[in-house]
Amino acid sequence: MSSSDYVKQNVAYWTERNAEYTDASAERAWAAEEITWGVWRTPEAELDVLGELEGRDIVELGCGTAYFSAWLARRGARVVGVDPTPAQLETARRLQRETGLEFQLIEAPGERVPLPDASFDLVLSEYGASIWADTYKWIPEAARLLRPGGRLVFLRNATLQLLCMELDGVVERLVRGQRDLHRLEWEDTGEVEFHLPHGKLIDLLRENGFDVERLLELYPAADAETHEYYAYVTVEWAQKWPSEEIWVATKRG
Repeated sequence: MSSSDYVKQNVAYWTERNAEYTDASAERAWAAEEITWGVWRTPEAELDVLGELEGRDIVELGCGTAYFSAWLARRGARVVGVDPTPAQLETARRLQRETGLEFQLIEAPGERVPLPDASFDLVLSEYGASIWADTYKWIPEAARLLRPGGRLVFLRNATLQLLCMELDGVVERLVRGQRDLHRLEWEDTGEVEFHLPHGKLIDLLRENGFDVERLLELYPAADAETHEYYAYVTVEWAQKWPSEEIWVATKRG
């Protein structure tokens, strides 16, 4: 499958999801006061992975409806949101008009971003390019976009969750091997995701000039409930094993 094929498949998937779910939920996400991460909405205030935001140049790869970009813009960052799905970006533009919050939005895949080299202090992906763009292509692109000393922060599914994922959801046994983990095409939705095991991902980051600073494995709070839409992972499973992980890396000078 060529890169253009999987991008088209993912755009089709997200166009459908935007019509069924994401557009309706985007307004709530834009209105949120607190920055949170992932399915379990872990507060940034607890994790402290983003650092200083005021006056920073930030690009979000795979921004979707750009709620995370909106959170950053409200805190004084100069943000650019990048996403390949027109329907998602139109939702973001509608909410920009409704809220009066303006920042640049660009239609492009995370593997090929039409922005200059060394333009940003932070490259961010929260379930965007981090899983729907080919890891071997978007990590080098993130390195190209960052200034020396800039940081890459991304959230993705935890490796263990992917190893235990069936079509109906996560189970308490391994269902696929780790050695060749890379591209996953889900038969029920047609979407194509990309996941590398930790060792290969660390090697790829280092090859592209990054030093890994942190790897945070996320668990739901004690009073969390299984998300109505992301029910493929139950709170009971995720309280025993990590379902999400945040990577933080710095580009060497």
